[in-house]
Amino acid sequence: MKLNCVVVDDSSIQRMIIAKLVNNHPNLHLVGDFSNAIEAKSCMSVNNVDLIYLDIEMPVISGFDFLDGLKTKPQIIFITSKAEYALKAFDYDATDYLQKPIAVDRFNASVKRALDLYLLKQDIKEEEGEHIFIKSNLKKLKIFTARIKWIEAFGDYVRVVTEDDSHLVLSTMKSFENDLPRKKFVRVHKSYIINIDKVERFNSKFAEIGTTKIPLSRNKKEDLIKALSYA
Repeated sequence: MKLNCVVVDDSSIQRMIIAKLVNNHPNLHLVGDFSNAIEAKSCMSVNNVDLIYLDIEMPVISGFDFLDGLKTKPQIIFITSKAEYALKAFDYDATDYLQKPIAVDRFNASVKRALDLYLLKQDIKEEEGEHIFIKSNLKKLKIFTARIKWIEAFGDYVRVVTEDDSHLVLSTMKSFENDLPRKKFVRVHKSYIINIDKVERFNSKFAEIGTTKIPLSRNKKEDLIKALSYA
């Protein structure tokens, strides 16, 4: 799992340092780094951002003013050379507050905090979200559809692959497909149904979910493109 990040700092040197820390961390993906809040806001209007590394003292628009102008706020980790803003920072529900210069172990600790908070919020969403019940190994299991990555044919069974595990269910692909939310799941091959929210990239032959390549039938590629365009 990777959190999509932006870095906002008017110092080019500090941006470079933080961008390098982000790029070197296996659970972070750098969407972009910006010298001012206006450029960052423009980027966030067209990209999904989970976490902002945000300087406070910036010309024209401060870090706090930038946050005041956001309708939807991702997680915030403030980066500053001064300790005096810490109290106000946590009035903005900051995930963490890093003082420059930033040590690698301190940076990594802040990432862990952001990941833990992200997963907690996802669990809360899923408790309120769509789910199905499956019977596997003589047990009835509640599976949240948002955690399903793909379903594949497995003889007389289907294998349901989730973010946490996989389960064999006695069912046909057609029957199982009927139990899934149609807007989120697409049959891309006679042997595969995928959750379109989990697709990271695709070409004419495969859809990639993590490190797994799911084969695409030639006549199903258009169905995937259409589903992704409405997602």
